[in-house]
Amino acid sequence: MAQTSWTTTGVFTGQGGARTDETGIVTGELTVHTTWDGTQADVKVQYSGTSQWFTLTGSPVPCPSRQDSRRLHQAVVEAVRVGGGAIVPQPDRLGGYP
Repeated sequence: MAQTSWTTTGVFTGQGGARTDETGIVTGELTVHTTWDGTQADVKVQYSGTSQWFTLTGSPVPCPSRQDSRRLHQAVVEAVRVGGGAIVPQPDRLGGYP
């Protein structure tokens, strides 16, 4: 199965930022990138305009379909905008990826 990915640029973190595995909390303008391999989604963030990617805490996450991975990507973007140390929502927290 072919890999599918989504990228959203210019995402400003809410107060408290987003939590990454490598550096802890990141804040400011980020790019959010989700890659789906057919069974799971991998979510990374980077400071806009840079080349270094960081794994958003909670990634990878099981993801059964391309459509679910798109919904997950949007949920991550919204979580990053809210801030509060945003992490990747787990499937049960999304209610089955609404």
